[in-house]
Amino acid sequence: MPPPSDIVKVAIEWPGANAQLLEIDQKRPLASIIKEVCDGWSLPNPEYYTLRYADGPQLYITEQTRSDIKNGTILQLAISPSRAARQLMERTQSSNMETRLDAMKELAKLSADVTFATEFINMDGIVVLTRLVESGTKLLSHEMLAFTLTAFLELMDHGIVSWDMVSITFIKQIAGYVSQPMVDVSILQRSLAILESMVLNSQSLYQKIAEEITVGQLISHLQVSNQEIQTYAIALINALFLKAPEDKRQDKHLNPLDLPVTDMANAFAQKHLRSIILNHVIRGNRPIKTEMAHQLYVLQVLTFNLLEERMMTKMDPNDQAQRDIIFELRRIAFDAESDPSNVPGSGTEKRKAMYTKDYKMLGFTNHINPAMDFTQTPPGMLALDNMLYLAKVHQDTYIRIVLENSSREDKHECPFGRSAIELTKMLCEILQVGELPNEGRNDYHPMFFTHDRAFEELFGICIQLLNKTWKEMRATAEDFNKVMQVVREQITRALPSKPNSLDQFKSKLRSLSYSEILRLRQSERMSQDDFQSPPIVELREKIQPEILELIKQQRLNRLCEGSSFRKIGNRRRQERFWYCRLALNHKVLHYGDLDDNPQGEVTFESLQEKIPVADIKAIVTGKDCPHMKEKSALKQNKEVLELAFSILYDPDETLNFIAPNKYEYCIWIDGLSALLGKDMSSELTKSDLDTLLSMEMKLRLLDLENIQIPEAPPPVPKEPSSYDFVYHYG
Repeated sequence: MPPPSDIVKVAIEWPGANAQLLEIDQKRPLASIIKEVCDGWSLPNPEYYTLRYADGPQLYITEQTRSDIKNGTILQLAISPSRAARQLMERTQSSNMETRLDAMKELAKLSADVTFATEFINMDGIVVLTRLVESGTKLLSHEMLAFTLTAFLELMDHGIVSWDMVSITFIKQIAGYVSQPMVDVSILQRSLAILESMVLNSQSLYQKIAEEITVGQLISHLQVSNQEIQTYAIALINALFLKAPEDKRQDKHLNPLDLPVTDMANAFAQKHLRSIILNHVIRGNRPIKTEMAHQLYVLQVLTFNLLEERMMTKMDPNDQAQRDIIFELRRIAFDAESDPSNVPGSGTEKRKAMYTKDYKMLGFTNHINPAMDFTQTPPGMLALDNMLYLAKVHQDTYIRIVLENSSREDKHECPFGRSAIELTKMLCEILQVGELPNEGRNDYHPMFFTHDRAFEELFGICIQLLNKTWKEMRATAEDFNKVMQVVREQITRALPSKPNSLDQFKSKLRSLSYSEILRLRQSERMSQDDFQSPPIVELREKIQPEILELIKQQRLNRLCEGSSFRKIGNRRRQERFWYCRLALNHKVLHYGDLDDNPQGEVTFESLQEKIPVADIKAIVTGKDCPHMKEKSALKQNKEVLELAFSILYDPDETLNFIAPNKYEYCIWIDGLSALLGKDMSSELTKSDLDTLLSMEMKLRLLDLENIQIPEAPPPVPKEPSSYDFVYHYG
């Protein structure tokens, strides 16, 4: 007979003694269990002790966390957090350097535990550590300083005290370690991490840090061979980008390396930063690790987000400086010689007529006042910026596109102005300009780090693609939206290959001609439009419930196998996972924490928590999830929201999930919906239903290949003249 669910079998260790095998009754007070353990080893004062895990981060066990203990867990009897904090507080201020070093090592290890951290902080431990750091190497050796910074960072990451409490002296000291040319790697790593947390958690500290560090000092850390240091440096750069005031983004200075970090988004600093990252990180001799890939993705997103202001700025038709840009586009395309202002005796009306004709040839929708074409946001003024860049930097391409289209018949010309505006809007949507980075993504594109004006260059490549596709489709003005759909498909099919350069991207687009897109579409939806006759439709309707039941069983089977979910927390700490699976009788959901991401099936016995399916009231997704309402602005982005769901169950409890990917999200939403007797409405269900229905239809119609299926059933033949037919078998 299995033991009651409230009984957990564990082993408890104590240095120099044999381990005790104990059955812990979870209903008993923890203090009573600790007293029993102390009595077993004849240890006095049981109130001085507590239990903690022997493996992993060795976290303390409290009344709140004791439910996480699983059968077979190895525990340790240890000094209580309050007593340990008091002892370490005394030892960290010892005059003996060896004693202090050992204390700092232990403190760095224990500070990751929130129970210990609370006790240590209540004893003004943070104040003691900041004073030690402010004293520099007078009181701390290099090794001791590294452990001190580690402990400080771990304690602050719990969010118990505000980052605003740190002093200017402390900031100057940490910034000093970052700016020093030769500093211990572990000290530099912790210092970069501390500055990143300060910037992300306090706007007032951002300004103070900005006064202490230059762009050049941060960029120098990207030129080292240690990828960990490079990763922390880019993480700090990203944090500074995220918090940079808008008015600091367009300043111009002579020496980019002497810029304060408030000017991180300055064009000069951007150019140098991009070059260093490309040569020392992306094209380095080491493979890019997951965390580095994530930081490069974040930097890519934040760099493109610098375009958001122009994207959301409408053109002012009365602004002469902005109107001059349109005049410049006209001048470059049709040359100054054709300017009516150069023709003697030309009147105002004649000049207006020629301007109108030229603006029509340039492809603007409003021929009389093309400034009106740029009043829609997005793309706003960003479209005009792209057009001017193409006209000035790639002048031959610009003139060729404009003149080539103006020489075609009216109905076959590709309107450059309208195309450029719509293409800019499309690129902003594809690259998600203005969206916050997603914590779970790492899909950076190396080609965007190869050019200082990557977005404008991308526009230049894609406008040529649009012109080429227009010709291949032999499109007319009525086909404009169809052409834009094909161009979007060409771009979105080329991007996932992650070309290393813009030239490789151009080659990839060249291979995705209109005829190739048609071929791909045809192969992907092989017989999507086939079998539309009434008998086939009737057969599909008959088969569909069987297929839906099959999909439902597959979803429930997957829930019975279970899935692991990552706990979103501090990226610097080791990732923690939890697991959830459905009981084989479909009546209970089992879940619990894991030490590592599981490679195989997790047993029901190891999952201590459970929710009866009968208690589930509803499933909510996205912004309706409680854990999404609590997240910070950085995490509350579109991608994370699309993977979030929660189970609401009696009495007023929730179980919150963030799926590892869209596939797992759909599996769980479908499975939980099926358990509650609701329709499965995910994208995956629609896709599976189409695939399985198509396959089943083909199998059932194999014998009818090359036979035309009639629209109506064949007529019933006439009755025979006589039913007197009998077979005699002799």
